[in-house]
Amino acid sequence: MNENQLRDQIVRLAKSMFERGLTFGSSGNISARVDDGWLMTPTGSTMGTLDPAKISKLDNDGAHILGDKPTKEIFLHQVMYEQRPGTGAVVHLHSTHSVAVSCLSDINKKNVLPPITAYYVMKIGTLPLIPYFPPGDLDLAKAVREMASDHHALLLANHGPVVAGKSLEDAVYAIEELEETAKLFLMLKNMNTSFLDDAQINDLKSRFPT
Repeated sequence: MNENQLRDQIVRLAKSMFERGLTFGSSGNISARVDDGWLMTPTGSTMGTLDPAKISKLDNDGAHILGDKPTKEIFLHQVMYEQRPGTGAVVHLHSTHSVAVSCLSDINKKNVLPPITAYYVMKIGTLPLIPYFPPGDLDLAKAVREMASDHHALLLANHGPVVAGKSLEDAVYAIEELEETAKLFLMLKNMNTSFLDDAQINDLKSRFPT
């Protein structure tokens, strides 16, 4: 896929997520690797009406070289690329159910969501909670950096999920699975629920290694 095709794919998938209520207003951002750097959604833009020609382009060091000014949350993406060399794209959303879960006080901070479905285990696996920091705070980048090498998906407290994938489609599909699992978790909260057990989880990991 060349750069223009990737720009078009960012626009198409961003619009799809916007239209389905996974992001809203000017929240959330997407980035994707190209040969000489990476593309990123611009600051203040809405995912529903992105212009492929205005998508920001950064070099491999994260310096802005083309397009509109990138989002202020650029560091979230940069850290994931630095810590996870195989990453082809990163998606960050403020999706409603995931944010709601990130605000709960009685969750397991080392692994926020239980293994409700096989697809959640396959696409996310373990989801640690990153403590709250204001948007754009460099301490947030430090906290993400400490976890990113071991986890391709993170949940930022009172903020939202960040997911890295081998491709843009992989990252989008994974963050959508995360959001649906967060929705299920809230629906099932305080109900007797049968989660996948360790044997079932290990079987999935052996069948579908990431």
